This record gives sequence, C-alpha cells and structure tokens, in this order.
Amino acid sequence: MEKIKITLTINDKLREVNVAPNDTLLEVLREKFDLTGSKESCGEGVCGSCTIQMDGKPVRSCLTLALEADGCTIKTVEGLANGDQLSDLQESFINHGAVQCGFCTPGMLISADALLQNNPKPDEKTVRKALAGNICRCTGYAKIVDAVCHAGSPDNQCPDCKTGQ
Repeated sequence: MEKIKITLTINDKLREVNVAPNDTLLEVLREKFDLTGSKESCGEGVCGSCTIQMDGKPVRSCLTLALEADGCTIKTVEGLANGDQLSDLQESFINHGAVQCGFCTPGMLISADALLQNNPKPDEKTVRKALAGNICRCTGYAKIVDAVCHAGSPDNQCPDCKTGQ
C-alpha cells in the first residue's frame, strides 16, 4: 500500500510522517511517535481511552484516520505537562485520588483540558457532560469530577483535596 506524507503539529512540534491510507491517528501516534499515553480499548470510539485533541477539540483517535489530521494541531496527554512539571489539571487528579488503574486517565485528562480551555470554572454538571464520552471502570467518577472542578477553581476550599488547602 502506498504511503502518503502528512504534516502534523504534535504537542507543539511540527512533525512529518508517511502513513498508509488506513492508518488511524492512534496507530500513528503510538507506533511512529512513541506517544503511548492514548490507549486503544474498545476500538469503536465509545470508551474514550484514545481521546486526543485535534485543533483544540477532543476526538477519538482510534476512529480518526491519520490522513484526516493532515495539517492539524494535535495534543496528547504527553503534551499537558511542561517538561517534568505536571499541569495543574494533572496535579489535581493526583491530589484528589482521581487516578485508579490509569487506563482511562489520559482520555479523561485530555477531555477535561479541552473543557477548561473553553470554560475555566465549570460546575459539576458541565464537567460530567464533558466527560460523558470517557468510561472509567474503576471509579464512580466523583473524584475525577472533583479534580476537574478544583483545577478550574484552585482557590476554592476543597475538603477532599490532598493539597492541604
């Protein structure tokens, strides 16, 4: 099968890669760029484990052909941190105990990051709606929702937060 060259900006770095017409964006990110944070779980776009941001919007990378992303800006969970410094959202997930087995966490973080970019102080209902496409089999979502709400409003008192605020 003939390969086609595409250009992507992945986590603020311009990248070129040759892809087959049937390569998914998830396959390209994981296999060509070693960005393994996004996971393949259902392979049908229902679980959210493969969620990345494409031009600022959460998308299921297991359903997105790499060719569709040509010229786009991609953000993966690896792009949330600044070097060794975790983002406020990642810190909030840790401080709230929102990370269980961790399989769904990258997709949750990417979906939550997209929400916080557009709505920096979301209420619980808004967070739950934004995360509705991300399935977690380990939790009841309460700690995840609390972590996202607190990341959006870190000055608010948070009785469950391990930061001591």
